[in-house]
Amino acid sequence: MSAFAHPFFLHALLAGTAIAAAAGLAGYFLVLRAQVFTGDALSHTAFTGALAALAIGWDLRIGLFATTIGVAVLLGFLGRRGRSDDVAIGGVFSWILGLGVFFLTLYTTTRSTANGGAGVSVLFGSIFGLSASSAWTAVGVAVVLCVALLAVARPLLFASVDESVAAARGVPVRALSLVFLALVGACAAEATQAVGSLLLLGLLAAPAGAAQRLTDSPYRALGLSAALAVAEMWAGLAVGYVVPNVPPSFGVIAAGALVYGLTFVRLPRPTRALSVG
Repeated sequence: MSAFAHPFFLHALLAGTAIAAAAGLAGYFLVLRAQVFTGDALSHTAFTGALAALAIGWDLRIGLFATTIGVAVLLGFLGRRGRSDDVAIGGVFSWILGLGVFFLTLYTTTRSTANGGAGVSVLFGSIFGLSASSAWTAVGVAVVLCVALLAVARPLLFASVDESVAAARGVPVRALSLVFLALVGACAAEATQAVGSLLLLGLLAAPAGAAQRLTDSPYRALGLSAALAVAEMWAGLAVGYVVPNVPPSFGVIAAGALVYGLTFVRLPRPTRALSVG
């Protein structure tokens, strides 16, 4: 039977395509602005936010969006100071993950109907478990994110390449940065449903990194990043369907890592045959 005959696969394909496109667009600017650290921060906080929401009886998406957007904007306010002490940052992130484990324990021990596998789903994604309503909600959010990212793409690109010149030309660099980070936070919350918080950084960074290596044109790289993210999502879903024991999130990140790795391969240049005569 074809994969397209299964509703769960169609829901995953629909939501995954939209989420990957948004992640590809957001990820390109993260790589361009050297803010991949933000994606790493969000991968830690998404787990804790989702489990905190479940522990108090809320929809996990409320916790996802609240924590990822909040932390992303907070990092924007901190600016360069947020990167100053790697030891402190590592300690805080470890504490945040520990807090997530605490909320997971609280969730599973205080609610008789609690699902013990919720933590695993948040960590590694559960895209094949999306309902039709959840899939369409993910599509709606992702479309809004794509439109918003494309709307700010031109001034954001200017500010990313030369912040001081952009500010001198009247571009609201500070406000633009905060808006962008809020969009990244929302994108991270959506992407967590597809690949999980643990693998979130791969979907944001790998396609964008490959696109940046493949072309010097910013707008071409932006489109290529989104296209690669979507293609890698499709590859992961296909692998997850064909080999049921392989999580689709693993397939997505494996495809992303493979494509990024191939950009480092130097192909031999064709040599011209010398004509004699």
